[in-house]
Amino acid sequence: MGLKYLLLLRFGVVNLVAFALLGAAWSQGLIAKVINADVTNMVILICVVFIIGLVLAGYRLLKVSKQLNAAYNYNPDEPSRAANFLSKAKGKNASSRSNIAQALKLKLFSRIIHIRYIANSLTVLGLIGTVLGFIIALSGVDPDIASNPSAISPMVAQLIEGMSVALYTTLVGSILSVWLGLVYQMLATGTSNLVAKIIELSES
Repeated sequence: MGLKYLLLLRFGVVNLVAFALLGAAWSQGLIAKVINADVTNMVILICVVFIIGLVLAGYRLLKVSKQLNAAYNYNPDEPSRAANFLSKAKGKNASSRSNIAQALKLKLFSRIIHIRYIANSLTVLGLIGTVLGFIIALSGVDPDIASNPSAISPMVAQLIEGMSVALYTTLVGSILSVWLGLVYQMLATGTSNLVAKIIELSES
């Protein structure tokens, strides 16, 4: 494997393991159980947001991987971030090159920061699902009829339904947030390596 495939290889391995674990959970009926228990459909919303974030992260990671390859196999005749940076830094003093490098770093990281925002939003959506679950659970509790044995069963059923929503949405939001956060960290590391390599080229 060449350097140009290293970042993509890591991305593939991480997601292959994660999807394998997801498949194992599906085969045990755990995924269906979570979806069926969620009457608010918050779990589905969290999954949709996660998939959008993962696709965007994969796209950005592909771009960074290509630019890393271009930097490690630098050819001034081929258009790339490295070639663009070197043309701007040519003939500039150390202070100007530093400013150009900082601008490049800010520009590259601004293109991936939304991935981290999506990862964090998954946790927030999970917490919103928790609140909704508690609302559902407590809405069925009526102290005035608690002494009536026939009314206890529906209250307990709604209490269990609400707690299921609260716990499952929190669980799904947290797991997918960690998953996407790991992918973001991989992308951020690749971006940092790209900036470092371009700066190294300009100083050589």
